[in-house]
Amino acid sequence: MCHQDVLESPIRMVGRFSAATRPPGPDPLWARPGKRPRSCENAKPTRLLGMAVNSFMVPLGTPAPDFSLPRADGGGEVALKDFADAPALLVVFLSNHCPYVKHVESAFGKFASEYAARGLATVAICANDVTNYPDDAAPRLVEQAARAGFTFPYLVDQSQQVARAYRAACTPDFFLYDSARRLVYRGQFDDSRPSSGTAPTGASLRAAVDLVLAGEPVPEPHHPSVGCSIKWKPGNEPE
Repeated sequence: MCHQDVLESPIRMVGRFSAATRPPGPDPLWARPGKRPRSCENAKPTRLLGMAVNSFMVPLGTPAPDFSLPRADGGGEVALKDFADAPALLVVFLSNHCPYVKHVESAFGKFASEYAARGLATVAICANDVTNYPDDAAPRLVEQAARAGFTFPYLVDQSQQVARAYRAACTPDFFLYDSARRLVYRGQFDDSRPSSGTAPTGASLRAAVDLVLAGEPVPEPHHPSVGCSIKWKPGNEPE
């Protein structure tokens, strides 16, 4: 069984490594006690209790799909090529209405600003169906960016084709790429969850970005992100 096939509370994911198999010292990239196969790369996102889902675990080394999307604030289009000079790129799928995003958004805004000074480029994309979820329409995303302190481009994927190309499954969903734009980390911001009583720190993502900026690989396992499912338009649902 893949780790992400275990149904659990959306408040906190419980990993599956034993104390004997966990490496010494703290490591936010390692799951908690138990065992799991080395790879869940082909697993589909699993719906958790409370209607949350896990992210796909896209194979590491996958190249970043190309995109060119409009900014939510009307400031023109932003393309993958615009980040060509950055030593690392973080593509994150977000939404305004989701409690999982609201839980981390301010901490993530601070994280992105802090790491921008070290060379990390960040771009956010909202791909939700705004007909059925109007809180995720562009004007509300602009409000969210101001509320959370986002200083990075926030883009709108109205066709949902970019989300499909990235195999995004939930919000938030994080994809970290190295200087060659190969996927080196996909997973959670940290292990806090809404109503967990734990403030978000970004520990998992910080550890991954630190390694990438140092030119080092990010060791597996990566703990999947958990959040609200992407709100797909009819016919756009991933297979």
